[in-house]
Amino acid sequence: MPVILHGPGYSTYSRTARLALEEKGVAYELNEVDILSGKGHAPEHLARQPWGKVPAFEHDGFHLFETFAITRYVDEAFPGPALQPADAKGRARMTQICGIVDSYAYGAMVGKVFWQEIIVPMQGGTPDAKVAEEGLAATRKALGVIEGLMAGDLLCGGGVTLADLHLLPAVEYLRMARAGASAFAASPKLSAWWDRMNARDSVVKTRPKLG
Repeated sequence: MPVILHGPGYSTYSRTARLALEEKGVAYELNEVDILSGKGHAPEHLARQPWGKVPAFEHDGFHLFETFAITRYVDEAFPGPALQPADAKGRARMTQICGIVDSYAYGAMVGKVFWQEIIVPMQGGTPDAKVAEEGLAATRKALGVIEGLMAGDLLCGGGVTLADLHLLPAVEYLRMARAGASAFAASPKLSAWWDRMNARDSVVKTRPKLG
């Protein structure tokens, strides 16, 4: 049965779900829901996601939202390479890193640094230097914590896990901002992680197009 992912190609969280689908080799349809133009609050999307967020997911009559729930389902419901560590400690670390991204990293990296330096000028506005600096300080802390938790060449060892797919889209946007790129470059282990992940077919195929 077809897999449908509802969300725009530019969304970091939609991209995380797409990365999981690509890594597992699952064919899917991307239904572009442009949340920046208000489409997230259209009645048909609110029926999928009551808060108007993205992504929303459906497979064989099963409907789901919340990115980590979607990516876990994709990993467990379809054949292909495992995207979760086999041991309890590894899975707990993976979940911890995903939680750090959701609670501390995403808002700083994307919501403040990237948004102020890239999106605000793109929309004709003037960046708020205070907001950007607050975001940069929080970004540095989050990057330091995540780097300290790394257990190998990738976030949870030597194989790609949902943690890598959760962090990568936010880092891609962070690195587009001059200050963000500088902060990220100060994290050598994460910089090497980025180089490894950036070459993967799933990352190339899902790279967002801005402007």
